[in-house]
Amino acid sequence: MGSLVAAEALDRRHEVTAIVRHPENLQYDIPFIKKDLYDLKTADLISFDVVVDAFSAPRGAEEQHKTSIEHLISILRGTDLRLYIVGGAGTLYTDESKQTKLYQMPGFPKVVFPTSKNMDDGLNALKKKTTNLSWTYISPSANFIHSTDKSHGYIAGAEVLLNSPSSGQSEITMAEYAVAMLDEIENPKHLNQRFTVVSKQN
Repeated sequence: MGSLVAAEALDRRHEVTAIVRHPENLQYDIPFIKKDLYDLKTADLISFDVVVDAFSAPRGAEEQHKTSIEHLISILRGTDLRLYIVGGAGTLYTDESKQTKLYQMPGFPKVVFPTSKNMDDGLNALKKKTTNLSWTYISPSANFIHSTDKSHGYIAGAEVLLNSPSSGQSEITMAEYAVAMLDEIENPKHLNQRFTVVSKQN
């Protein structure tokens, strides 16, 4: 996901710096900082305008979806940087009553549950602990499709899982999600909020 966000930003002629542990795997010839997320300090990021968190915790260490966000909060609080987080669909509510989140539904895949639960804890940390920090948490649709197709466009919502008006499916491609991310970065509409996106058609 980070590579697709970088690609969209480069297409729009933004200056992009990658923060990676393995720069030899970078798909683009761009500046980079070789560092683990947990080793980052305020001084490493202070020269940027925006930080995009596309961190993915390994299976068995899903608590890092929470602790990585808490670390970013601790080093970015009090700065002028804006933090954008690639969130999860499991944290979205299933309907407008906002009583149950997707990962709390019966039959939700057990293998994904720890990731969604810790992503939800990370989101709650943002909502509860962030003073003097500008952040936006973007949740994809339930089916996050690994594709570079961004031809369908997207629809934005708030806290409830969305379905495409044409197909009734909750789907979005990673490339469409990257477009939504850059649109939000360029024209912020959801500061200190979470929102979600779905493809206009599938």
